[in-house]
Amino acid sequence: MRNLIVFAVLILSVSFTNAQSDVYSVTSGEMIFGWADVDQTPIGGGEMQGVSAIPRFSVFFHVGQYVHLDLTDAIGLYSGMAVRNIGFITEDDALGLDKEKHRSYTLGIPIALKLGSFRNHFYVFGGAEYEMLFHYKYKYWENGDKYKTSEWFSDRTKRFVPSVFAGVQFPKGLNVKFKYYLDDFLNSDFKKGDDPRNDYSRYGKTQMFHISLCWQFNTKDFKKVFEPESRGYEARL
Repeated sequence: MRNLIVFAVLILSVSFTNAQSDVYSVTSGEMIFGWADVDQTPIGGGEMQGVSAIPRFSVFFHVGQYVHLDLTDAIGLYSGMAVRNIGFITEDDALGLDKEKHRSYTLGIPIALKLGSFRNHFYVFGGAEYEMLFHYKYKYWENGDKYKTSEWFSDRTKRFVPSVFAGVQFPKGLNVKFKYYLDDFLNSDFKKGDDPRNDYSRYGKTQMFHISLCWQFNTKDFKKVFEPESRGYEARL
């Protein structure tokens, strides 16, 4: 984590002192279609088994602020920060619950290389990201009833999760990205009381991956939307 932050700061520092480079800020949002590989211990014990994980879609709340450094029209870098809502859903799990949902809001710092035609807003990109999980929510359905709980900086999840990603940027501000998490989402060492729902040692693998559809705007253009002139009237003193 420390190395990633230092590298991001170094890139951004160099970008602002390099007069030959094009530096600009981008504001981004995304829709996430996520899945997960989940293993659990069966009721009564035994070896870990795969659990049915169903697709999860989320659009709120995802927002990113990135600084791009275009070294040439074909080679560039970017870094920044992003908040996302990630998680997974399982059905017919080891406890016999109808359905379970685990999700967390995260704060991520990515580092990415991009190659293509920036003039035409068409390029490929790839990199790595470290995300801090800071707000966890757990929901489950049993006999048709829904139960939920949430925690800030919960011990039920890993605190930091690394990932790698790659995607394609298209004109008009849209891009498609695939991300794969390199560590488990849940903390299998967590246990609280005698309730089996609070014993996360029942989980083996809880590794997520997703495809996202992202839209982004040059931050200068995005800010113009909120200026009084863009709404058709003059600012009042």
